[in-house]
Amino acid sequence: MITLNNISVTFGKGTPLETTVFKDFNLKINPGEFVTVIGGNGAGKSTLMNLISGDALSDSGSIILDNIAVTKWPTHKRAQLISRVFQDPLLGSYADLTIEENLSLAFSRGKSRTLTMALRENLREQFRERLSHMALNLENRLTDKMGLLSGGQRQAVSLVMATLRPSKILLLDEHTAALDPKMEGLILELTKRLIQEQKLTALMITHSMFQALEFGTRTLMMHHGKIVHDLNGGERDQLQAKDLVGFF
Repeated sequence: MITLNNISVTFGKGTPLETTVFKDFNLKINPGEFVTVIGGNGAGKSTLMNLISGDALSDSGSIILDNIAVTKWPTHKRAQLISRVFQDPLLGSYADLTIEENLSLAFSRGKSRTLTMALRENLREQFRERLSHMALNLENRLTDKMGLLSGGQRQAVSLVMATLRPSKILLLDEHTAALDPKMEGLILELTKRLIQEQKLTALMITHSMFQALEFGTRTLMMHHGKIVHDLNGGERDQLQAKDLVGFF
């Protein structure tokens, strides 16, 4: 589902701040895998996400998603394959638009736009049904502006927005880092359920050693643009959070 071949990325070329993030980097993720990604600052985690989403382009190498070469595709063209939830609940949604308006925009992701009504009653019913599963009463607040929601509520809506349209890949960029423990648990369980129900291939960056092992099917530890540990199966099942700390 995701293949990166011999990827090289250098930022600030020819300047005193020139930094090589990846050099001949390779990664293969199979369909249906839920991969957690950990590593210190500067390990290349966010750059990896940006390369897959199209927010960053490689200097060399190739990127293949669902057997399609997308190396030079811009972000909007990859939207038919990829959805993403960011760390900051304020990103990925519009504060001055209502919940239903934000959901309607997400529903149109990757589709050709025409002059037609974006909101229809059948869509509202679909939005209510999706939001009701979170037990946050947001299904009864469709006309409230997103800016009125708490960070956790807004992140919950962002997750629903990311999974409204059929896609193949879900990118989660520390999407629970800004939440309190109770809301973090709710969002993680919702994430797990949506990935399973929609049979998505998912990458989740996290700084939590517990999350890295508790969720997903495979864990990558990155350091200075390299994968230093690739853990899955029985090896991963036997590890505890303290073992990952030991790897660091």
